[in-house]
Amino acid sequence: MTAVDKIKDTVTANQVVLFMKGTKSMPQCGFSSRVAGVLNFMGVDFADVNVLADEEIRQGIKDYSDWPTIPQLYVKGEFVGGCDIITEMMLSGELDTLFSDSGVSFDKDAADKIREANG
Repeated sequence: MTAVDKIKDTVTANQVVLFMKGTKSMPQCGFSSRVAGVLNFMGVDFADVNVLADEEIRQGIKDYSDWPTIPQLYVKGEFVGGCDIITEMMLSGELDTLFSDSGVSFDKDAADKIREANG
């Protein structure tokens, strides 16, 4: 199975997937930590893929999405973005809408708290 096949299987088998450096419980870079932190705080159930553990996946995900950086968030098989885009979407409320429209459960109060703290 190629890296692209593995990636495709992962993003289609899980509602929300974060390709990141490290894991959701132990991120290995600030950007991955920020996105995982937002998802964890919002109570989103997501699969984490540690790109540092597999060089083929690390390069493969960049080719798959045509996006040069990690982390990368996928919702319902669709590439959403990296750290800056997710942060922007979180603060604007777009991330809530995306999760709601996709049938992904999350804690709306927690999302509001993040926005209040960053307002």
